[in-house]
Amino acid sequence: MRGRMTEQPPAAVTEDLDRLQAALDAAIPARTDTNLLVGTWNIRALGDLTAKWLAGPKDSRKRDWHAIACLAAVISRFDGVAVQESRRNPAALKRLLASLGEDWRVIVSDVTEGNAGNGERIAFLYDSTRVQPAGLVGEIVLPPIGEDPQRQFARTPYTASFTRAGVEFILASLHILWGKNADERLPEVTSFAQWMHDWAVRPNDWNSNLIVLGDFNLDRIGDPLYEALISTGFWPPAELNAVPRTVFDDDKTKHFYDQLAWFSKPDGTSLLKGPAYGQRAGTFDFIPHVFPGLSRSEVSWRISDHYPLWCEFRLS
Repeated sequence: MRGRMTEQPPAAVTEDLDRLQAALDAAIPARTDTNLLVGTWNIRALGDLTAKWLAGPKDSRKRDWHAIACLAAVISRFDGVAVQESRRNPAALKRLLASLGEDWRVIVSDVTEGNAGNGERIAFLYDSTRVQPAGLVGEIVLPPIGEDPQRQFARTPYTASFTRAGVEFILASLHILWGKNADERLPEVTSFAQWMHDWAVRPNDWNSNLIVLGDFNLDRIGDPLYEALISTGFWPPAELNAVPRTVFDDDKTKHFYDQLAWFSKPDGTSLLKGPAYGQRAGTFDFIPHVFPGLSRSEVSWRISDHYPLWCEFRLS
């Protein structure tokens, strides 16, 4: 066992956590008996870590227990979070789970092999006092298509079903292939949107309340990739339209990477049955509250280069 988080954290850590908790109180709705808070977060290269509170200048891994405690403080505000970019090495993920406490659980995929897979897993972290697994879990595998029967997602999307207060919902998380050429990303976005639509409308299937979330590597509204996503009936909440996605995107005009959406009718009426969108969704900017004195790039290797997205649902 590499290091144990038993000693008291240094003052710099507790000060960061106090600032972070105060900011979270102001930004994220409280969890109640009648709501469901779902989040999605691409946590940059969540793999190995330095097993001490403060990584030093000679430590190659800058993510330490301090960073893990900050990640846990944010994630603990939700009932369940889909995490993208968890790596083959599970050290940081396991430390994060331990930091969240004994009530928290994880469902995690295997690594998608190959260079495009980037050694990544997809994980669902959830508070077992608030939500429970409902039995369904699996990877999305495309059927043979034309002359390319082996074509699959670069990083296989992962799905899991949960229940809260007697209401079942299914989370489908993915991390679309990145490329500077948007045309290279379009086939994956299109295939995923069509696959999810076909699943949603298929009778007598396990498909209650499908919610998609993750890093779609989209650009802003009107982009062909965004249009491909919504063409099959996906509806992202309008409250997420103007928020930045990464710590480098303060202009809010370019990247639209991370998304959280579900199916709706053409007039925007939700097809969710049980959970109802509570008209509250957003992001959380952790940058002003943690690691003072470090650049955004330096913080991105400790926390992430992406902000988390969240959405509140009401339960009848």
